Amino acid sequence: MVYAVAAAAILIAMILVLVRTLRGPTVFDRILGVNIFGTLTVMLIAVVGFLQGRPEFLDLALVYALINFIATIAVTKYMRFRDMGHGEPAETDTGDI
Repeated sequence: MVYAVAAAAILIAMILVLVRTLRGPTVFDRILGVNIFGTLTVMLIAVVGFLQGRPEFLDLALVYALINFIATIAVTKYMRFRDMGHGEPAETDTGDI
């Protein structure tokens, strides 16, 4: 019973975060909202796995958390620098003075 209430609370929080993400004034607010939504999704997967007696859901939740983290870092870096790190190669020293 307690875990069903926790799942319902997580769903309500997801709805509130989704509304905030859509209304965010800046792109970084929206990125943060998507990251929070992903974190709440991980929590929901773990709670539903516990409710159904399926411990393998925790593995899925961990994989989703890693993907969420990497995607958030990549999108933030792209929005900040407009580049994913494929810049000019470093200059080599030819030994000439």
